[in-house]
Amino acid sequence: MSRTLDVYGVGHALVDVQYTLAPERLEQLGIRKGVMTLIDEPQQEQLLVALKNETPVAQASGGSAANTMIGVAGFGGKTYYTCLLGRDEWGDFYHRDLEKAGVKSNPTHRSAGPTGKCVVVVTPDADRTLNTFLGVSSQLDPEHLEVPFIQDSAYLYLEGYLVSSEKGFATCLRAQEMARQAGTRVSLTLSDPVMVEYFRERFEKLVAGGVDLLFCNEEEAQAFTGAGDRQAAAQQLARQAPTGCITCGKDGALVFEGGRCNLIPGVKATAVDTTGAGDLFAGGVLFGLARGYSLEQAARLGNYAAAQVVARYGPRLDRPLKGELNPILSTF
Repeated sequence: MSRTLDVYGVGHALVDVQYTLAPERLEQLGIRKGVMTLIDEPQQEQLLVALKNETPVAQASGGSAANTMIGVAGFGGKTYYTCLLGRDEWGDFYHRDLEKAGVKSNPTHRSAGPTGKCVVVVTPDADRTLNTFLGVSSQLDPEHLEVPFIQDSAYLYLEGYLVSSEKGFATCLRAQEMARQAGTRVSLTLSDPVMVEYFRERFEKLVAGGVDLLFCNEEEAQAFTGAGDRQAAAQQLARQAPTGCITCGKDGALVFEGGRCNLIPGVKATAVDTTGAGDLFAGGVLFGLARGYSLEQAARLGNYAAAQVVARYGPRLDRPLKGELNPILSTF
């Protein structure tokens, strides 16, 4: 069956506003370093007031799955993204920015209330900390899913952050069901170790319902499986999903398929900001697999994209990679 879309993504729509701060400043602000923390609008406004003398280093349409869709598009892939925006200026900005990046979405998916926003803080060790107010994005529900686009996609990509709300989790389950009925392969990212910690049962239900391709980092993999190291975690995950990728920072990615595990070496980079590294890695893998590349080749594309994005601030690449596929793969 011929598909015209590579990936149909479902996730939060968040305007990312990024700052660089020292770790001690995070402590002063009472921010837990290196993870995603959900906060309400007053808390976020209070944080922005505290940062009023700081100059943002980047600002863009974001959200984990949106970053991945933009990554797929940067490789030359065709994507569609289902999200929910507020009827405000930030919503206008988000939709324009997403379209400019080559990702299609439904412009009528707007709701009264504020568009979600994420205050991203990067420390000198290149670690990123997320402080997220979901806004109307928390109201995304199964009614926003668009069956024809799911049916027309090689892959469905589910953002793990969605499971933090009842509506978001229901949306994931319904999208998974639609994909199964359409013969569309299902991919899922665990998103964050804190998400795994608090919403393990929901992730377990999604995986049990059928996930063809699972994404996570080392910490998430160990949190989900209870394993003591990434190799043991990969072996356990391989019994739950036929294909998966565990990102391992500068070491690259541990991939598994058909019960076999293989470490795909990383690409050297001088990291200044790890925001979007996992998202761009997933974008490379999804593009590669949707276009018929092997898992190893797809992971190499993902590793390359991740290495490029960590060398700059923000979750975006400074150029599309669609013209660099052969050079990227030939360097390995």
